[in-house]
Parts: sequence; C-alpha cells; structure tokens
Amino acid sequence: MTDAAPAAPGTPAPYDAVVLAGGSARRLGGADKPGVRVGGRALLDRVLAACADARTTVVVAAPRPTARPVRWTREDPPGGGPLAALAAGLRHTTAEHTAAEHTAVLSADLPFLRPATIGRLLTALRDTGADGALLTDADGRDQPLVAAYRTAALRRELAALRAAHDGLTGLPLRRLTGALHLTRVPDPLASFDCDTWDDIADARARIREHGHVLDEWISAVKDELGIDLDVDTGVLLDLARDAAHGVARPAAPLTTFLVGYAAARGAGGPEAVAEAARRATALALRWQEENDGDGKSASGGGPSAPDAG
Repeated sequence: MTDAAPAAPGTPAPYDAVVLAGGSARRLGGADKPGVRVGGRALLDRVLAACADARTTVVVAAPRPTARPVRWTREDPPGGGPLAALAAGLRHTTAEHTAAEHTAVLSADLPFLRPATIGRLLTALRDTGADGALLTDADGRDQPLVAAYRTAALRRELAALRAAHDGLTGLPLRRLTGALHLTRVPDPLASFDCDTWDDIADARARIREHGHVLDEWISAVKDELGIDLDVDTGVLLDLARDAAHGVARPAAPLTTFLVGYAAARGAGGPEAVAEAARRATALALRWQEENDGDGKSASGGGPSAPDAG
C-alpha cells in the first residue's frame, strides 16, 4: 500500500496521530487524568474525537475503553518519558508498512482541541516547509504536544538522540524540539491543557460559557450512544419549537424522538432526519393553524363568513 496522492492546495495532508496518555498526573494527585470527564466526556475521548480522521491513531498508555477504536502500545519501560512514549507510538503508525508523511502528536488532556485545529497545524506544516507546527498558549509558550510534525523528521531526530544517549528514557521533549525547524500557530483555547484540578474546574466552566454548550452536549450524547451522524440541529430546534407552540409543550421532546426513530427506520442519514423533521414540522404548523382558526380554515369545512341568519 502506498501513500495517498498529495493533498490539493489549501487542504491538509493525510496524517497519523500519536496520543500520549500514560503520564503519572502528579499535580492531580495521581488521578486517572485521561479518564477525567469534562462536558460529560473523558479527556482522552475528547482528544480522540479531534483526530478522528487520522489514518492511524496510536495511544501510548495501558488499554482502556474508548469512544472509538485505536491502537495501543506502551513505552519500554513504562513511565520512560515523552520521547520514549513518542518513539513507541511511531513504531505503530504504519498501515501496510507505510506511515503517513505527517504525524499529529497530542497529549490526552486537551478539552478544547478540535479537528479544525489539527487541520490548521497540518496546513501550516505543509505551507511553511518546517519540520513541525505547534500551538502556542495564551502566554506565548510552545506546546509541543499539540503539534503536527513531519514523520521523517521525528524518526531522524529520535534515532540521533537514541544513539547519543544510549536510549530515550528520561529525556525531555526539548531535546527533540530543539533540533527541529518549527513554525508556531497561536491558539489560547485549543492549547489549554488540564494539569491541575483548578484547570479541570476551569475547563468545565468554559464548556458552559464559551457559547457552544449545545454543540458540546450533542457531541457528548453522540459519543455516549455510539452515533456518528451530523444533523442540522437548527432544524430539530425549529421542529421542537413548532411542536411546543402549535400542539403542547410536552410535544417537543416526543416529536423530536419520533423523528429520530423514523429516520433510523429509513435511510438513517442526515437527509432522512431532515425529511422526517420537515414532515413533522408541516404537521405541527397545520395543527397550529387549526387551533388559531378555531377549526374553521378554508379547507376545514367550517363556514367562511358569519351566519347571515
């Protein structure tokens, strides 16, 4: 199997992803940080959702249930540090013996990481010709675990460090990044990571305050139910409003449930949801029209003018 054709200008190239999720979380008192929930989803699952379009995703940690399938591996010895973990992950980012040209390297504690962020990193990497593109945080500090790198550059420098230090155990990330030509992409939100319980509390508060709480909720529900479906939430909200106003308030959740059920029995895609919502909305509007006209619409059979007698 060979790599895909080069991406068209303005589009990110195919990539693999390595997620480092095996740290000791000392500042969280040794808690299971990847499993800590923000917005109803584990931090690790939020990161995996952001890199869902990676060709291969490898998580360097002890295996655990996740919202989507991934490959698992551990550095040797476990706890050997970020460079040892990264090297272990790269050994598994192969598909039929061919790795992607680019690799996203991510920590497992990024509650606000989005697919678009990874797309921006890949685009910057391709357009600048650098060895890597990484985010910088609100204070302008480099975040090398929210980054995209050229896979060949990572392998080259890791091999050099391994030879120079008789292994990678215990080496800090700066030994790697200092040898690479990097470009930087400022993003205070996506680079926000959760190192302390205060960070966790801040992230949970931001989820409800940053204007996308409905999107967060829909994503959490889809993950919980194992649904991979993009629907127009505006259409469903309009349907719920029309059912509540035109019929009765409890009709809103019941109608949207029935629309989902009907769509699932049919084609099951976004188009099926939209068609079922359209028909239910039309019914709710007809119902409201009858109520507003006291049952005397032009097609409802009642007299259209006052009784002359």
